[in-house]
Amino acid sequence: MIFYRLEVGSLATNCYIIGCPETGIGAVVDPGDEGEIILNKLDSLQLKCKYIILTHGHIDHIGALDEVHAATGAKVLMHAGDMQRLTNPSRYSFLPVRSLKFPGVDRLLEDGDKIQVGNITLEVLHTPGHTPGGICLKAGDILITGDTLFACSVGRSDLPGGNHQVLINSIKTKLLGFADETEIYPGHGPASTIGAEKRYNPFL
Repeated sequence: MIFYRLEVGSLATNCYIIGCPETGIGAVVDPGDEGEIILNKLDSLQLKCKYIILTHGHIDHIGALDEVHAATGAKVLMHAGDMQRLTNPSRYSFLPVRSLKFPGVDRLLEDGDKIQVGNITLEVLHTPGHTPGGICLKAGDILITGDTLFACSVGRSDLPGGNHQVLINSIKTKLLGFADETEIYPGHGPASTIGAEKRYNPFL
């Protein structure tokens, strides 16, 4: 599996590129900003982007959606719980929001859904709390956690639609049951493992 992290935008959002080396099919997770950099990396990895997957609808995770979608024609996937954040991002943002040309969502994701990226299968985990429609994605021993779980921290729950109790429950019931060696790749900051978060995360 091809797996690449790009740090984009003023909030240093982690955008991830997933690719299947056998088929050349790829996916972009959370194109938060700097679309040209994301597109250039897709080209350098020789991947055709089939999907743009959004872990949630905050502007720092969707800011380059228009640009990446226009260039690739990829299908846009997200959970229904965050649709309003995509259609009206300024209402849910604590940052200045530029106008987005909403491309439309091609598939609304639900807990347990599978996304096929070439020969790679991504499993969708609905993990509300940071936002109502927050999701994580699992591929083998890799877990993309968006703004649900960070290295030694958890996502904010003080923004509209956030709920700390729901967030902690999502982490404990959906994520901490995976093997300790499972690598987590959050929406901001460094990677970690499930085992390290069980031992050292002060919020858990």
